[in-house]
Amino acid sequence: MKSPNEVRSGAKIMCVEDDVNLQNSLTFILWKEGYQVLCAQSGEEAIELARRERPDVILLDLILPGIDGLKVCSILKRDPRTSSVLIIMVTAKKQVEDIVAGLKEFADDYITKPFEPEILLARIQALLRMMKKSREKEKTTLEVGNLIIDRDAYEVFVNGKKVHLSKTEFEILALMAWKPNQVFTRSFILDHVREDGYPITERVVDYHITGLRKKLSGAKQYIQTVRGVGYKFGHEEDS
Repeated sequence: MKSPNEVRSGAKIMCVEDDVNLQNSLTFILWKEGYQVLCAQSGEEAIELARRERPDVILLDLILPGIDGLKVCSILKRDPRTSSVLIIMVTAKKQVEDIVAGLKEFADDYITKPFEPEILLARIQALLRMMKKSREKEKTTLEVGNLIIDRDAYEVFVNGKKVHLSKTEFEILALMAWKPNQVFTRSFILDHVREDGYPITERVVDYHITGLRKKLSGAKQYIQTVRGVGYKFGHEEDS
């Protein structure tokens, strides 16, 4: 069996817990799910480790030696270096005022002890999904092979040279590129890129796709036809 200390490729989870037995149990549970696991036993250690390692999620006990969990959460969420880290408060405190206090200090979730490992894992997975979606929305520049798309600047480059697209062509490209390998029907594309007064015909999409492929030239292979359905953005080998 591989050691729990081995470097993993999954999300990085930091467990802040002064109960060594519980910390060991959480470490093993998380490691089995493929997560990288970091551990801290005090508030001060948690802050230092979070700033250095930038974990994706912190499981944070409220009752800790030194700085308590509420203060740790407040410090990390106000620090630009760690403000995006997801924090789940894990504590024996079950009173409503404790939960409210935790969430007011910017915790992303709250789970009380004792808890079922499956529930904790589900909470972690839910937060990671939300984080992924949020980061995808925030990402404004996409680079695939010889193609660069800057969504904020409405600019496209192929082999380092700027390609001049119409607004509609750009929006069709961006719509598909930000969701690679997802198949889009002509009607879906039309609904998401047309302006008021735009002709209501799906053949217009084919017209723009043809123009888009012509202008992209050396990167036209990314715009793929899915026969009988519509189009997708991907590599030729994915077809």
